[in-house]
Amino acid sequence: MIIDKMKKREPTAKKITNKVDIPVGKWIKCNKCGEILYKDDVRKNFSVCPACGAYFRMHINKRIETIIDEGTYKKLDFNIETVNPLELDDYMKKLSDLRKKTGINEAVDCSIGKINGEEAVICIMDSGFLMGSMGSVVGEKITLATEKAIELRLPLIIFCTSGGARMQEGIISLMQMAKTTAAISKLNNEGLLYISVLTDPTYGGVTASFASIADIVLAEPGAMIGFAGKRVIEQTIGESLPEGFQTAEFLLEHGFIDKIVERKDLKNTLSTLIKFHKKEK
Repeated sequence: MIIDKMKKREPTAKKITNKVDIPVGKWIKCNKCGEILYKDDVRKNFSVCPACGAYFRMHINKRIETIIDEGTYKKLDFNIETVNPLELDDYMKKLSDLRKKTGINEAVDCSIGKINGEEAVICIMDSGFLMGSMGSVVGEKITLATEKAIELRLPLIIFCTSGGARMQEGIISLMQMAKTTAAISKLNNEGLLYISVLTDPTYGGVTASFASIADIVLAEPGAMIGFAGKRVIEQTIGESLPEGFQTAEFLLEHGFIDKIVERKDLKNTLSTLIKFHKKEK
């Protein structure tokens, strides 16, 4: 029958659905303004939100790309392996998983490179690796990099980001505070320049050691910097803290840091500071 034939007809028009075809991993949300952003646009903008100016945390490789002149990066491979002094069951597995996930071996990368033609020893920390915590390897690498700067008579630049000492290594991690501070003291006695750049977040034993004893202390806008967290301090002293406490802007106002530098201007600022502090031969 004609009616049966009509029922068997296939629709010629395409179905309309409400599904949006967004490629996985191509977009990122800004935690400050809530804007959904295309990742490539954020990367091209120095990992800064183009909508509100909020700073995303930067991977070591991206930091190297934006700071060190192309073709001048020379990794300082100290061939140091992380150990498990407290013999924790899951510590080594956690490190192995992080290495696969982040593509880096530890929370700091040390190298020799040029910044607008100015050679320096450059250490870069990454909060994506156990929150940039300072264990025995991080402390040893910072110390050896400092000694390399002394040997080569080069300025030292450290990009700091950390949650503090690495609790998985107990008192050994706390010992790194004294060791790195002693190394920086030797650098200072040699009359060599040391610049620290505080990024979000910089806390705990890193703040209490090499991060805050530089000749020049710079910070990125909005970076949270301190020793203990705001809540811990308030509970300890029984008082409310000022608005914006521990932000880079608050610390600049109170003399803890020397200058806040936008990420796009960091490379030029660092090379200019190195030139200013060069000694005539």
